[in-house]
Amino acid sequence: MFGKKKVQTETYDKENVRPVIRASICNGEQVAGFKNVHTGKFEEIMLIGDERDKEVFMSRYGISADEVTKEY
Repeated sequence: MFGKKKVQTETYDKENVRPVIRASICNGEQVAGFKNVHTGKFEEIMLIGDERDKEVFMSRYGISADEVTKEY
């Protein structure tokens, strides 16, 4: 009843989007999301405040560290 909450893995369209972390060069703010490889449109998923938030994003979608690219 009071156990640890399971992290559910969600899916995303691996053929049309890729995981991206957008980082501001001005203030360092980072946002995780998915970028459409055909249109370049970015869909924000969550704000990254620290390394733990990045790990939550990657575990939620089953992404490894080498799959995520960083854009400025």
